Amino acid sequence: MKSNRNLHQTPKPTPNNLPYTQRRLKTKPTLLLLLILLIGNLFWLVLWLLPSDDAPSSKDGSEEIAAVDGESITSQKWLSEMEKRYGKETLQDLVNEAVMEKAAKKYKIDVKDEEIDLEIALLRSAQDSNDTTLHSLSPEQLRQKVRAQLILDKVLTNDVVVEEEQAKKYYDENKSIYNIPTTYRTSMIIVNSKEDAERVEKELKSGSDFAVLAREHSLDAASASLGGDIGFITSSQSTLDAAILQKVQNLKEKETSKPFVLSDGRYAIATVTEKVEGQSFSFDQVTGHVKRQLALEQLPPSITPETFWKEFNATWIYGESKK
Repeated sequence: MKSNRNLHQTPKPTPNNLPYTQRRLKTKPTLLLLLILLIGNLFWLVLWLLPSDDAPSSKDGSEEIAAVDGESITSQKWLSEMEKRYGKETLQDLVNEAVMEKAAKKYKIDVKDEEIDLEIALLRSAQDSNDTTLHSLSPEQLRQKVRAQLILDKVLTNDVVVEEEQAKKYYDENKSIYNIPTTYRTSMIIVNSKEDAERVEKELKSGSDFAVLAREHSLDAASASLGGDIGFITSSQSTLDAAILQKVQNLKEKETSKPFVLSDGRYAIATVTEKVEGQSFSFDQVTGHVKRQLALEQLPPSITPETFWKEFNATWIYGESKK
């Protein structure tokens, strides 16, 4: 039976001086992940429902896809419920992304790879250790999501002017944000005793996959469901068990630790799947980022992607006018 205890200590409140984009992207991690998964599921669902030459199809959607005590659940009912629960929000997000792409082209706004790299580095360094969003996404999904966010931010702040002196003052007051420590992408297996940890270690040495063993044995339900992955951690992360931080910093990339004891008496095995060396960014390197954060904070709440729907003749099946 898996324990509900978490390997993290009680998290501290997020500092108010985190960049605006980071604060915003950290407010709805679950919704973001659900949206990405939903879009992928809908895509495969449509492919699955399309008729094929070697399988009979039901044009009216009456084919049975599940049953409970003999009562059928049809593909039509499934699709109808998905549309009612998630369809409007998902479609709105897709329209918003398309509108922002059009706006970026019109206003000659582009997003460079270096800008995406900077945003990802900042997000990783500020990641709450209880937030699984970043490491639940593939590298490609993460870059696409950050790119879309950058396009949105640049379009929304296109007409906002931020003075160089104001930007320099913000940078000087928040240098620690741009001094990013080395981060370690870490996976964990948490068990109750030293004997349990040694049994897991023996299985690892015999060739068993770390992720599979994490799902089977780890008591930390959140990370176990992700194959033990707890994302990128840093030495400055005060919300994580100190024993984990100490052990991880002494591991090389792709190296797995010996069993070690946690502060609550349980045992753990850790592996570092990726190591990203720390770096410091000068004002010249982040001027655009700083000015964008300050500009975003000046925007009234009424300025949203939907503000641009009329300009780019965006319509949708729900028939409501967007303002």
